[in-house]
Order: sequence, then C-alpha cells, then structure tokens
Amino acid sequence: MIKNKDVANGKGVRVTLFVSGCRNHCKGCFQPETWDFEYGQPFTQETEEEILSMLSPGYIDGLTLLGGDPFEPENQRVLLPFIKKVKEHFPEKNIWAFTGYLYETLLGGEAHPCSEETEEMLALMDVLVDGPFVEEQRNLALRFRGSENQRLIDLNATRKTGEIQLIPDRKRDTIYD
Repeated sequence: MIKNKDVANGKGVRVTLFVSGCRNHCKGCFQPETWDFEYGQPFTQETEEEILSMLSPGYIDGLTLLGGDPFEPENQRVLLPFIKKVKEHFPEKNIWAFTGYLYETLLGGEAHPCSEETEEMLALMDVLVDGPFVEEQRNLALRFRGSENQRLIDLNATRKTGEIQLIPDRKRDTIYD
C-alpha cells in the first residue's frame, strides 16, 4: 500500500510505502495482514515510478518505509535499488524506516534479518524507528511510534559519532509536528 501526503509516519508531509512480510508478529500489531509476504500488490517498475512522482512536489519532506518490515531480507533485496533511486532523484528528501528489529541486530551482519543489503540500506536512511511493538508498553502519546521500547534513531548523527543518537522525545503536540 502507498500513502501519499502522510503526516503520521515521520516528520513533515511524506510518501509512505507499506511493504509486505514480517516475521516479528508483534502482539497488537496495527496491520497483521502485512505479515504475509504475499499480501498486497507486487512492487513493480510502475509502482516505483508512481512513488517517485509522488515524491516530486516541494512540500513532500521524504519517504517512509514500514509494513510488514522493510528489513526482512526479501524486502531489503527489492528496496535497496529503489532507495538508491529515491536518493539519486531527491537527495534533499529524507528516508525513514520502521522495523521490529533493533538497530544493533541489523548491524550484527550475520544473523537474521541481516543480508548483503542491510548495511547499505541503513547508510541511505536518515531515521530508523526500531524495536518490536510491545502491547504492554503501548503509548499513543509518543511521536511516530506505538510503544515505549521503540526508539527514534537519528542515523546521520549516529554515523558521525559512532554511538546511537536518539531524536529527543516529546509528546505529540499536533499531527503536523
């Protein structure tokens, strides 16, 4: 599913791509139908062109990837070439991704869900919302995430310092913040 002019899944006005396939199966997931790798429509050249067109207006701040889970290896193989195109066409726009996996796990390089694409995919992203949704820690007042354990990681600052840099947390003021 593609959502144009989304203000809920990242800062500013965004284009959001919901991918299919997730092995985390978080209790209370808001979209359990996306766990199935066969759910939804195929990701085609036409889909890519549609999203690139949606990203072109100046008021669109960037692209958000969620799902399902963009960091399932099957999804990484398809998403990496697309993310490269997005960065090539729109270097000024930012890319956010939501994953049920921890950043440290994605950096691990050997265990699931790491693949040949993981490191490069992370290098092209600006913000990572990591960690599984934990129903017992659900908090609707949090910005851009659903449970207390999930983190908003500023990947650009993290790459500069070599240590995880979190985006300061604050309560949601309006849907536009």
